[in-house]
Amino acid sequence: MRPFPGVEPPAVEHPVMEADVVIVGAGPAGLACALRLTQLIQAAGAAAPFQAEGVVVLEKGRDIGAHLLSGAVLDPRALRELLPDFPSDAPLDTAVGDDAAFLLTERRAWRFPITPPPLRNHGNYVVSLNRLMRWLGEKVEAAGVTVFTSVAGTALMMDGERVEGVRTDDKGVDRDGNAKSNFEPGYSLKAPMVVLAEGPRGSLCKQLALGLGLVGENPQVYGLGVKEIWEVPAGRFPAGRVFHTMGWPLPAKMYGGGWIYGLSDRQVSLGLVTGLDYRDPRTDPHHLFQRFKTHPMLREMLAGGEMLRYGAKTMPMGGWFAMPPASGAGWLMVGDAGGYLNSQRLKGIHLAMKSGMLAAEAIFAAFQAGQPTQAADFAQRIAASWIREEMWRVRNFHQGFSGGLIPGLWHAAWQQVSGGRGLRSRYPAEEGHTRLVQLPHLGVAPQYDKPDGQLTFDKTVDVFHSGTRHAEDQPSHLHIADLDVCHDRCRREYGNPCQHFCPAQVYEMVEADDGKKRLQVNSSNCVHCKTCDIMDPYGIITWVPPEGGGGPVSYTHLTLPTILRV
Repeated sequence: MRPFPGVEPPAVEHPVMEADVVIVGAGPAGLACALRLTQLIQAAGAAAPFQAEGVVVLEKGRDIGAHLLSGAVLDPRALRELLPDFPSDAPLDTAVGDDAAFLLTERRAWRFPITPPPLRNHGNYVVSLNRLMRWLGEKVEAAGVTVFTSVAGTALMMDGERVEGVRTDDKGVDRDGNAKSNFEPGYSLKAPMVVLAEGPRGSLCKQLALGLGLVGENPQVYGLGVKEIWEVPAGRFPAGRVFHTMGWPLPAKMYGGGWIYGLSDRQVSLGLVTGLDYRDPRTDPHHLFQRFKTHPMLREMLAGGEMLRYGAKTMPMGGWFAMPPASGAGWLMVGDAGGYLNSQRLKGIHLAMKSGMLAAEAIFAAFQAGQPTQAADFAQRIAASWIREEMWRVRNFHQGFSGGLIPGLWHAAWQQVSGGRGLRSRYPAEEGHTRLVQLPHLGVAPQYDKPDGQLTFDKTVDVFHSGTRHAEDQPSHLHIADLDVCHDRCRREYGNPCQHFCPAQVYEMVEADDGKKRLQVNSSNCVHCKTCDIMDPYGIITWVPPEGGGGPVSYTHLTLPTILRV
């Protein structure tokens, strides 16, 4: 099954491998699912319907955690349930000790006299997510689970509407689709149950959604978080301090906000979330983030510091009403793939982990009942858990900001006092790209300052600091169905927004020999955020995994030269 356009792989026989459960993605949801399965197997003893060796985890990164950039705030609720003794050895050495929220104008920072309840973080931890997942991955492997790194799931194997397994990526294919001397075919990995934990806008989830018509009550909408890790002078921003901001540099009618997290006494994570439902196609989230750093509060904090790492990631913001069906014949969706994120708190790790744990329990019960392809009660388990309790209270939050910051705050206040309802039971939503306004109906284009190379950087410099690496001679993993649309219609109607919304300068309009602008795709720059797949106004760009092992490397404990040798 290969439903997306692109270079076809060599026509070869793919070896078949059998498993009981295949988990695609070694992030918080996938690893929590795998570890919970091993706990259930151990508790069942001889009565267990399968063993840990029958659980296979696929991770497209070079290592577990490779695609997870440091600097997140973790609500430890799910981790405490999964591993009650976790503080003894978990990499949670930075407890939140101070938090605040600010409204920014271009020159001022107005601190809220009381931190809004959703942004209070005492009891939480500022974590290095790649360290935390490597730690969790070690426990998964020690329990007997098979983990394949540098292996991407490229296609679902289907029998009608039932998922039968996953086809993994072929290695050693050149850009024209021909087998190179080091060619290795991927596997046909067959299993009664496939857990899709591949993050937001996953390619397998998209295949499944298109094939089966899976939609929530509202369409899913996304935000793009652009972030950097900085080393600053000791004591400048204490470890465990958490700041959130709203307002500048985002225009009044654009959803989003910023953060600053103290990772250690000398390292901070800072970033800006831009809602991918803005109206001006010339909006550039990366440039907005660079402008964010020029605010006097951040400029002073970063003075004398050094930027260490860069990354970008989309996140599902649509909430409860945008969640697709949770499971079907032979499959479940967990974590960001299933929309488990609280956009009001800007937190999803604990929800992802809990969804993975509940998926494991539903799968194990289905195997015990002799129906291994039907974890039909997964949705009921979600609805009976604290996932539903938390997400139901913010079910209309993001939609309330569709008119901008001021109306959004008014709606949020009403929702807060009405248990999440607001003015109506379900606020409607639109897919982000459908809100883009065509150029003839817009005014002057946004103007962005030229990066200075010390505080602010262009996209190519940031991509270098992401450690991103792809083999140059491989098929592009960014499939464009019709380049003529890019060169003509999109240029006239939207000004080729891909060159603006991409935070890695993957898409460039360059002058060809005939003097006309042509789209150049620098797929080796891709940091795997998938914004292009989300915001393309014509739906002709499709992101699929590159050859396994390609992409960013997010190890903050390594120097950049070391990363580039990995």
